[in-house]
Amino acid sequence: MPSKAPEPLKVSDLDSRDYRVLRKLPHVTVLFWVIKIVAVTLGETAGDLFGITLKTGYVTTELIFLGYFLVVLALQIRARRFHPALFWAVVLGTSMVGTEMSDFLDRGPGHGSAANGVGYGWGAIILTSLLALVFLAWWRTGQTYDVENIASRKGEILYWIAILVSNTLGTASGDWLSDDTGLGFRGAFLLITAIMAFIVAAHYWTPINTTLLFWLAFILTRPLGAAGGDALTKPADDGGLGWGTLWGSAALFGLLVLLVVHQSHRVHRQPLPPLPYPLNRRTGQPQRPNGAVVPRSHDLRRTAAPAAPGPARKDA
Repeated sequence: MPSKAPEPLKVSDLDSRDYRVLRKLPHVTVLFWVIKIVAVTLGETAGDLFGITLKTGYVTTELIFLGYFLVVLALQIRARRFHPALFWAVVLGTSMVGTEMSDFLDRGPGHGSAANGVGYGWGAIILTSLLALVFLAWWRTGQTYDVENIASRKGEILYWIAILVSNTLGTASGDWLSDDTGLGFRGAFLLITAIMAFIVAAHYWTPINTTLLFWLAFILTRPLGAAGGDALTKPADDGGLGWGTLWGSAALFGLLVLLVVHQSHRVHRQPLPPLPYPLNRRTGQPQRPNGAVVPRSHDLRRTAAPAAPGPARKDA
């Protein structure tokens, strides 16, 4: 009687410590912040280009930007590793969508500053509350708060939701500072710059939680970018360079492309190290990974590494 063939190894029998997940999100470095500021500044000028210069209105512009955002976000979620161009395309999308969402909430529909919105102050309060709810949901799911070490699908989705709300809040808070407080664009820019300097100092010389500092900086770079966009596009009589929304957007887009190409070259020369297989922070159970799963001994210099099956996950 022939011997019974051995049963194939079940995925649940594998040890998650033997596997790694390719990174989908970049390290937070000086280059990260430079590209982020350029991307959100472009989001501001592009929003003004469509919504005000071309007079398409907030609703139509929001639908155009939302369609773009959903496409690039879907591609980013499906990607198996970090692609700088794709990642920053999504960040740009959150900035463009966030600009229109904030303007629609604060000002109401129309081409200009319509008076039938909730106002800048209430808009900032509503968006701050929404962001707090996102972080509460994030905590309850047991995903890591460390934005450099997110390796689960659920964690990455929460990351992008938080970024979208943060950029929307950044727009509303910047408008509130420059308009409702009487600081003006220049005064708001100087105040935000001072706060950013404090955040940098706190990062290096205080024990303040780095995750909290990251999200504060992420929110504040949005109005900082808006001030930069106004400096490029506003007429010289208003303190700007007078480039207009078209040429200002074109210049920012060209700069963004150069920076992303530079980052792509760096990642190609020195690939990002993979992350440990994701585990739930509260239960310790394996999570669904957001990138390609590779053996622990995976060599990043290989261009076509076979993916490993990975351990069983307890949540989808």
